[in-house]
Amino acid sequence: MERYNKEVLNDLEKTAEELLHTFSSFNKELINQVPFERSWTAGQVGEHLLKSNVMGVLFGKVKKTERNPAEKIEPISDVFLNFNFKMTNPDFNTPTQTEHNRENVLSSLQKMEQKIIEASKTLDLSETCLDFELPGFGELTRLEWIYFSIFHTQRHTHQLKNIFQKINQQLIIS
Repeated sequence: MERYNKEVLNDLEKTAEELLHTFSSFNKELINQVPFERSWTAGQVGEHLLKSNVMGVLFGKVKKTERNPAEKIEPISDVFLNFNFKMTNPDFNTPTQTEHNRENVLSSLQKMEQKIIEASKTLDLSETCLDFELPGFGELTRLEWIYFSIFHTQRHTHQLKNIFQKINQQLIIS
């Protein structure tokens, strides 16, 4: 697991840095702007990421894993990093239609990312989490949950970049 701990920490830090940099590019006026029909705003993407936080699962009930603890990382990556595949999300992590405060969302994202980084340093990542199963994948190890968080964050960072591009195109045309 030693190799995984260093690798996951590096992947977490790079992903968090890119998310926070991308989210920071939205000013307070643009954070709630809808870029195109049926799209989330940048604020809603941030809220969705916060609602999808894996900390409860990571610190929940676990058991010893009887398989390769990294077995499901690649299949999760294949799904979440396929940007051509449109996903639907469950109600519990659907963002609200309210206005989002840029500084509050950014601060919350920073705290969440830091907690996941700290968890990756201190927890046994080989253990299987029992409190929640990822639909289509079943029970995941802590390592797989952390990689789910990485891939999910990368997917939505990609979405944020697209939102930013669309909004800026609209501003140029206006």
